[in-house]
Amino acid sequence: MLTVLIAARNEAAALPRLLHALQRQTLPPHLFEVLIADDHSTDGTAALVVAAAGQAAFALRLLGLPPGLMGKKAALAAAEAQARTAWVVCTDADCRPAPGWLAAYAAVIESQELALRPLHFISGPVRLTPGGAWFDGLLGLEFAGLIGVGAGCIGRGRPTMCNGANLAFRRATFHEVGGYTDNQVLASGDDEFLLHKIHQHYPAGVRFLADAAALVDTPAPATLRALLRQRVRWASKWPHYRPAAPRQLALLVLAANLSLALGLALGWFFPMLRPWVAAGWLLKLGADTWLLWPVLGLLKRRRWLAWLLPLQLLYAPYGLAVGLAGQRGQGYRWKGRQVR
Repeated sequence: MLTVLIAARNEAAALPRLLHALQRQTLPPHLFEVLIADDHSTDGTAALVVAAAGQAAFALRLLGLPPGLMGKKAALAAAEAQARTAWVVCTDADCRPAPGWLAAYAAVIESQELALRPLHFISGPVRLTPGGAWFDGLLGLEFAGLIGVGAGCIGRGRPTMCNGANLAFRRATFHEVGGYTDNQVLASGDDEFLLHKIHQHYPAGVRFLADAAALVDTPAPATLRALLRQRVRWASKWPHYRPAAPRQLALLVLAANLSLALGLALGWFFPMLRPWVAAGWLLKLGADTWLLWPVLGLLKRRRWLAWLLPLQLLYAPYGLAVGLAGQRGQGYRWKGRQVR
């Protein structure tokens, strides 16, 4: 019924947790298969998957990328080509899906098919797990905001973002829109570029799966350096977006946060502006709380809301630095490779 696609490069340490989570799925093992595409790993990734395939209750296959092909998109495309089902579900090698993950996807796909409202792309909820850094709470709250904004934009019919750690798509539609061919050279964007293209062809066929059973946990960056590398990689996609909505949203978020920071500075020198600055901050924090409360409820992490004020204070310099670094066009290291 479903095929799980996983791109893996040097993930021997993380894969056992993912395979254990897949073993615990409530969807019967004969209703799904798992394809792991090895992106030229130099550790024991391939040997681990081969050993696990002999013990797993579900069908588990290892695929190796041929010489000359590399990267997550190439790995996912190679695995998709070998799938035996009409739908594929994607996650990352270092993630842990909830036990009801695949069952939730199967249920929504089946219900929409029976209602003659076919889906083509489904985005699911992702939650950060602590990476051991002092800023884990800040990251968790920021990430929850991204999930909430992505879900809201999908619901409004103007998709902007999703997360490759938890999504599904119809294979026939994937081929119809050209898969990853027009953005293959970009290391990131296997998720959002595909979302935008499918929405362009099937505006009513994109949905966010707001179901706690479909939750996927992904580890937070353990160091500030790892965090900045990840965010710069994400920001590097911005100039390549074709729809206007993602670019407009990015500019709106940056402008709003810079305005709040500028308001604090002006209020320091011009006391008559302080009531207006305070009103702006209350409006922003109130709106953020309104957005985040149901999202954090879905993620079962409402305690993260305590980090809202510190995150707001830090977000302007952080967002500006990441945005500028992502537009410089210089390379960065990812999965042990230098990427441009």
